[in-house]
Order: sequence, then C-alpha cells, then structure tokens
Amino acid sequence: MWNDHLRRRNVYILFTLVIGIVLLSGRPGEAQQMKPASATAIIPPNARLDTLFTGGMVLTEGVAVAPDGMIYFSDITFTAQAGKDGMEAGHIWRYDPKTGQTTIFRSPSGMSNGIKFDAQGRMVVAEGADFGGRRITRTDMKTGKSYIIAGLYEGRPLNAPNDITIDEKGRIYFSDPRYLGHETIDQPVMGVYRIDTDGSIHRIITDAGKPNGVCVSPDQKTLYVVCNDDGVTDIGRLPQGTLTAKGRMALTAYDLAPDGTAKFRKTLVDYYPESGPDGLVTDAEGNLYVAERSLKRPGIAVRAPDGKELGFIPTEVPTNVAFGRGADSTTLYITAGKSLYRIKLLKPGYHLPSR
Repeated sequence: MWNDHLRRRNVYILFTLVIGIVLLSGRPGEAQQMKPASATAIIPPNARLDTLFTGGMVLTEGVAVAPDGMIYFSDITFTAQAGKDGMEAGHIWRYDPKTGQTTIFRSPSGMSNGIKFDAQGRMVVAEGADFGGRRITRTDMKTGKSYIIAGLYEGRPLNAPNDITIDEKGRIYFSDPRYLGHETIDQPVMGVYRIDTDGSIHRIITDAGKPNGVCVSPDQKTLYVVCNDDGVTDIGRLPQGTLTAKGRMALTAYDLAPDGTAKFRKTLVDYYPESGPDGLVTDAEGNLYVAERSLKRPGIAVRAPDGKELGFIPTEVPTNVAFGRGADSTTLYITAGKSLYRIKLLKPGYHLPSR
C-alpha cells in the first residue's frame, strides 16, 4: 500500500513539475537568456533569468526577502517522498545574494508554504498539512524565538494555511485551502482569514472556492485572491487516472474595507480550464506579478490592477514571487519547481513601511 501511495505521488510530481512546458532550466549560477518582452517599461528587452539554486526536495515555495536583504523560501518536501533516512519534514532555505550561498535556515519547517516579513522585520510563516503545523507562526529574527499566532479557528484546526499578506495596519491575511495531507479537515470551508493586532482571528472570505495566493494592494483598498480549485483535498490518495472536476480557476479582486472586511468585486482573469495561478505580489505602482501555472504557458505574468497583461516572463511551472529591497528593489525572485530564480526588472517592488 505504501508503494502504491508513493507511486501515485511520483506520478503527480512528474506531471506537474516535469511534463509542464519547461521553458528554462540550468545549473545554479547559470543565466538563461530571456526573449524581449512587450512591456519594456517593466521588463527590459535584455532581461535574463538567473538560476540561483536548484536542489529542493519536491517543490520550492513562498519566497520572501528580509529587511537585511537575505532571501528565504520554503521547500515543501511531501513526506511520501521518503528516502533511506526517513521522511524529510519540510525546510526553509536562506539564500545570501552577496555570497551566492544557500543554507538551511529551519528544519523541520512545519511544512511551511507562504512566507512574509512584517513591518518590524519579523518572519510570518503559513505552515500547511502533511505532518505540518497547520498554523501561522511569527519569528523574531533577532532572538530566533517563534510564536504561534493562529492555530485554531472556532476551536478546531485550520485546513492547511497556504499564503500570507499583511496590510499597513499590521493585520495578517492568510488563505486556508487543502491540497495535500492525511489529516482530518476540520473547517467547513476553504476560506481567507484575518489576524488582527490584538490576536483575534476572523474568517473574512468564504466564496473564493479554493483560495491560494493573497495580496493586499499598495493603496490598501484591494485584496487580490487567487482561486485554484483542483478538485481534490489530497493529491496523493487517488489512484492514477482518477477523473476529478476542477473548480474555479481565477485571479479575483475583493474590495478591502478599512475595518479589514472584504467583499467580492470582480474576476480579473478566468483561467479555466487551465490551472489557476499560485502566489503573487505587487510593485510600488500596484502592478501585479502573478505566478501562473498553465501548462501551456507557465511563467510570471505582469498585470495591471484591472487584470490586463502588461508583460510575461516564461519560467518552468512557478509557485511564488517576491521583490528585493533597497538597491535590489527592482529584482524579482521566483520559486519554481525545485529551484530559486531572479530577474532584474525596471519597477521597484512594494514593501510595508518599516516600523
């Protein structure tokens, strides 16, 4: 039975990460030549995608840049991919852009997925299922101490926190779908939640289907939510060839009120029947950089706030994006497959004002 389970996982990974249209590849340190983009005001015609790291176990995710310029990203290891030493328990890697070295920052990671840094420079992590924490943690980067800031809702465990965004009032928003994990599902809906500065937790979106990436706009008036409903709650438990029905696959915009409540406004992009995107961020002008997982055209789409495509960066099937800081503010970091990439752009990224 374990061998069958492992075989099904291998088939899934092979399907999503290998037979997808892999447009770029390379060893760490190699640079891949980009084709000229139409939006030359954002993507230079001579832009190059650099491979910084390729050595993840299964899936790199959740890239984020700390105030000191260090880059952190998750390695979601899928515990079914057991080796001779046992099941890898998820890792957070740290990449130093000055030395080019990548080292383990935290392991086990609680099966970390999305990572963000708040205005105080603390690391906020969404920990998923599959022997993960199923919680939101916050780490003081000076002391190394971590705190659980959301672990239960209405007395029950969360499904599998996935992605995080933070507004300028310090409120944390996170999505809670379930793509993988043997654990029971205790929440009645896959929703989006808000953690207020007093520690209270509120479910604010219940109509997104299966929410994934989340992002607050720089003007604080929009909460962008990715809908990526693959029709399953554990990708490894169904026999090979089982038919499933995809649900909503879209990039949506919600009106974000000053009190932190959200109301659906519009579907910006409908990707169905292709898969929906994963993570996303904005630049300082409010343009979106969306990790689009279509097998026909995987890559990072640059989109205006109304969803119009402004440019496109082809990659292997991507998961998330993050802008650098300071002198590195126009560098976009990308997690895709088992790797970490970067590309130099012309627009600086948006970050929370420091406190």
